[in-house]
Amino acid sequence: MAKRSTLFIRIVEGKNLPIKDITGSSDPYCIVKIDNEAIIRTATIWKTLSPFWGEEYTVHLPPYFRTVSFYVLDEDSLSRDDVIGKVSISKELLTAKPQGVDGWMNLTEIDPDEEVQGEIHLQISVLGDGDIPRKLCCQVLEARDLAKKDRNGASDPFVRVRYNGKTYESAVVKKSCYPRWNESFEFELDETHSDTGLLSVEVWDWDLVSRNDFLGKVLFNINKLQSAQQEEGWFRLGPDKSKHSEYEGTLGSLRLQLRLRDEVVLPSSHYKPLTELLSQSVGSQLNGNWPDFIMLIDETTTAESRQEVANNLVKLFLGQGLVKEFLDVLFKLELEKTSTFVFILSRQVAGMQYLHRLLGPIINRIFEEKKYVELDPSKVELKEAGCAGLHRQQTESDIIQQSSSLLQSYLSELLTSILQSASYCPLLICQVFHQLYLRVQERFPDPEYRKVKFIAVTSFLCLRFISPAIMSPKLFHLREKHADARTSRTLLLLAKAVQTIGNMDTLACCSKEPWMVCLQPAIQQGITQLKDFITKLVNCHESEDLELQTRMSLQCGTMEKEGFLFLHRTKDKCMPMTSPFKKYYVTLNKDTLSYSRTQHSKKSSSISLPKIRAVEKVEEKCFGSANVMQIISSEDSGLQETLYLDCKSVNELNHWLSALRKACSHNTNTMSCYHPGIYKADRWSCCHQKEKSDPGCDKTRHGVTLQEWYDPLDPDLEAQLIYQHLRSVQHAMRDKYYKLREQQGDCFDLTDKKKVDGLSKLFTILQDLHDAHAAVEEEERSKNKNVFLELQT
Repeated sequence: MAKRSTLFIRIVEGKNLPIKDITGSSDPYCIVKIDNEAIIRTATIWKTLSPFWGEEYTVHLPPYFRTVSFYVLDEDSLSRDDVIGKVSISKELLTAKPQGVDGWMNLTEIDPDEEVQGEIHLQISVLGDGDIPRKLCCQVLEARDLAKKDRNGASDPFVRVRYNGKTYESAVVKKSCYPRWNESFEFELDETHSDTGLLSVEVWDWDLVSRNDFLGKVLFNINKLQSAQQEEGWFRLGPDKSKHSEYEGTLGSLRLQLRLRDEVVLPSSHYKPLTELLSQSVGSQLNGNWPDFIMLIDETTTAESRQEVANNLVKLFLGQGLVKEFLDVLFKLELEKTSTFVFILSRQVAGMQYLHRLLGPIINRIFEEKKYVELDPSKVELKEAGCAGLHRQQTESDIIQQSSSLLQSYLSELLTSILQSASYCPLLICQVFHQLYLRVQERFPDPEYRKVKFIAVTSFLCLRFISPAIMSPKLFHLREKHADARTSRTLLLLAKAVQTIGNMDTLACCSKEPWMVCLQPAIQQGITQLKDFITKLVNCHESEDLELQTRMSLQCGTMEKEGFLFLHRTKDKCMPMTSPFKKYYVTLNKDTLSYSRTQHSKKSSSISLPKIRAVEKVEEKCFGSANVMQIISSEDSGLQETLYLDCKSVNELNHWLSALRKACSHNTNTMSCYHPGIYKADRWSCCHQKEKSDPGCDKTRHGVTLQEWYDPLDPDLEAQLIYQHLRSVQHAMRDKYYKLREQQGDCFDLTDKKKVDGLSKLFTILQDLHDAHAAVEEEERSKNKNVFLELQT
């Protein structure tokens, strides 16, 4: 049994943001933090007060997270980025709305006294008994992950303890967000006001010139403490007080969509009956009979949840090796009625790597060239393309002619890439095209419909696969940032041309947008080339089906990541004074993390994944970069070794962190704490401990990961998600069940009986899973009750 928290985040857009630049506009972007740890940075949208991002993320979280916060900042190239405001949403709010949060939310001012983070380790006890006056003892041990308030990337923390009108202060620990005090403070216990007495433990950042900065506080009710006599542990620091911001409502707002899903995933044996029943519904043993459950799920699923349910089903059948049969059922539904389950599959599961290889070069070329391209005479801007002072001012005709040549060049390069991709197109996508082509050919056998089978495939390939990625390369991870206005227009025109080729109808396009007629010869040639490409893909030999299915079922089972990073590997006690990083090509596969000086270098070094004990961030002050991570591994000799990786952005940092954490998720020798600093000048920069072997001062964060398109399949989780959906539509399915019973009456054949028996079996399976979850919840409540009773005793 495993508990999993998954948070879906969609950052849609912003509006009415304040002006931060002298140009009368802003360059906004968002930072997403989970409990003060930055995990996502959106692209910057330049020169706008109403930005549109449309970025989606799925984050796997530990169940104990508290808040998710969205910070909006204005990017500045010459100075520090300006903070505009933030939106914070608690886990309690997300839990209270299982259907999700969707709407506009006002940005609030960022109050320094509210921006607290970290935890403090305390031991609080009541001393004395009988005639001896009792005392309250507060032992301040250490703190971790405190906010950075000084320019050096750290703080100078001290503790202020208050009780019954008396105040004590600890020593100041210089330049540390992980201080250790080990100091005790005693107060005479006020027996007369024990019901209202509060012990306050505050953490402050000491400043020599300006006022001290507040870092957080913890309050204790002394009456409750006297019952337990002693309380020890790590306590989360809270804000000083909630202030009503005078800027509320004037900083603009964000439109966000969030949905938190907490899942208890049972052992695999519990999901086996459901998986087998669904597999039978698409299996060959049906011999063409009505696909009971797939059609039933299709009919009872709402539009809002359709894509998620379809993706879950695709992954489940992919793991079962039944993709071919499942696709066949979907295509039948698509051709018999208007089902939208079809086609919500390959892009998420197997097509992203293919898409990157196919579109990467042409997308990069367009971004790098930044040419002005426009075919619509009503939108041509002469000032953008003029060359006055060199030769002559370009005319509208000149610009359109140059744009047409450029677009034809881009289109020719793309079509060549598509034709060459037949050799490396993923087998799952080949099977999608093959099944669709055959089903449409069977449905429309007449000669006048001979183009329909090609249009069915090309409309999927071009309209739903290639064109969306061309128009929004950032959303498909083809580029790290959104395109500027000029590049976006070029991408849009190229996507229009690709869509026209996919429709295989040049006349329809030219009648709607006559200025596209200059591309007609290139489009016509593209249609011919695309037909040849489709013919190659669909002619896969039936004898290869068994091998094909095996390869398809394993295709998404491994996770790989690669790219250039700056690395430093250290075995020494001291770090060098100069920058230690060198550029390497890093590759992560299912067994090792390897790196070499070039992509194709034969000489490389590697770390075995089972030897990795922690994958964590490094404090910014250590290397002057906020995007450094560390990989702590154990050598055969038993000694620890640390590899530092410097990434170019917070997004790249978090993608590598996430990929490595998932690859090492089954490691047994992981660390529970680590040093976020570096060992330099005979001490740790984070907590000032002097022994290199001293235990870490901060807890490791194994649980926070980003869901990626290359993630391995999790069959139990997919089955759990499908079970949850079927439970939510059980009443609708039951209505369908009763309709079948009424239709049968006294006359029904063997097929009808199988339908009714199958539905009845489904309801039994759903009830068994419900009972299993109820038993787990009862066991959890019993454990919590026993723990509470032990504490009371």
